[in-house]
Amino acid sequence: MTKDTSPSIGKSLNIVREQFPSLNRPEIFFDNPGGTQIARQSAARIQQYLMECNANHGGAFNTSIQSDSILLEAHLAMADFLNAARPEEIVFGNNMTTLTMNLSRSLAMTLNPGDEIVLTHLDHDANVSPWLLVARDRECRVTWIDFDVEDCTLKMDELEKALERRPKLVAFGYASNAVGTINPVRQIIQMAHSTGALVYVDAVQFAPHGPIDVQDLDVDFLVCSSYKFFGPHAGALYGRYDLLDGLKAYKVRPAPDDLPGKFETGTQNHEGIAGVLGALEYLEWLGKTFGSEQIEGLSDRGYTGRRLELKKAMTALRAYEFELSRALISVLEQIPGLRLYGQADPHMVDQRVPTFAFTLQGKHPRSVAESLAMENINVWDGNYYALEVTTRLGLEDRGGMVRVGAVHYNTLDEVAQLGEVLKKIAIA
Repeated sequence: MTKDTSPSIGKSLNIVREQFPSLNRPEIFFDNPGGTQIARQSAARIQQYLMECNANHGGAFNTSIQSDSILLEAHLAMADFLNAARPEEIVFGNNMTTLTMNLSRSLAMTLNPGDEIVLTHLDHDANVSPWLLVARDRECRVTWIDFDVEDCTLKMDELEKALERRPKLVAFGYASNAVGTINPVRQIIQMAHSTGALVYVDAVQFAPHGPIDVQDLDVDFLVCSSYKFFGPHAGALYGRYDLLDGLKAYKVRPAPDDLPGKFETGTQNHEGIAGVLGALEYLEWLGKTFGSEQIEGLSDRGYTGRRLELKKAMTALRAYEFELSRALISVLEQIPGLRLYGQADPHMVDQRVPTFAFTLQGKHPRSVAESLAMENINVWDGNYYALEVTTRLGLEDRGGMVRVGAVHYNTLDEVAQLGEVLKKIAIA
């Protein structure tokens, strides 16, 4: 095997940070789980679209033709990012929540009274409420899968028992947006499919942190949002072609019946979709600059072209984020009165994303967030729409938790600064 000479992200972080114009400010961005900063390439694509080919879909004139060409390229790029079999399996929309609400209406028509839906207490509410509404409207039964409050991992024995009743749908997250847990996605999909269930995966929190291969996972539906992976506020849904093709869409009558048009209702956010393309072009650049096809034998797994570069990028940034996760665990464990929720073993950072939630004894989460903001450190507080998580942990009526989330443009120095400020807050 040829020796890998690719530079590591951690040792060349200045090159990465130059791709994010908003980082040239005093703020330290640890609010990334709610939305990352936008890459220069994404912002450029948005501006270029609006200035050069801002038009509606399907026209005979030049700007519309150019616009459609960019939208097609965005579908192709998103298919490459997720390793979908074809671009028609990619549906763009406002965000993960809106896409899931819309598709859940179509899936609801395939369910009957008494059918079972499996949900988890570890999920963002966007992968909970749509299915609760379906269950209400179609008189379906909902079975909940709990998680261990000590390490915030799903109770797989409960899932196994629930699958014995042969549910029609299993919905769960790739990674928790609250406590960072990465679920055993492939295992859950295999278990669900063995009983005939369809699987709907919320990959919003995992997408910025590691490679996703929908074909390898054999997942039925998977959804993510580009503003979590360095792009604009937009969402993308992957659905297996035969499933999307067979579902009835809620749409206006003149809208196309073919894919993906029948699910991309009305005039889309074209400039936003162009921005998604730009975000993926940034990641492609990252793969070419820092990735190595020797990592995990990516080229041997059949990835070529842009698909290979994107997988190289996500593998390379994940390796650097392991360093950030270990540093965050070390810093947070030194803060007096701080309780960290979720996986806290520095040797098991591969089982979580660098999203950490905690409480500080005697301090309301909002107060902690405000104190950090005064020091130009941006973090979230509350439940971040992971209502089931904060309720299960007994924290919903106490203000939830403080959430700190790193991505690959964050630095170890920023982690250290966070620790210094938190110590001051803890003893104040």
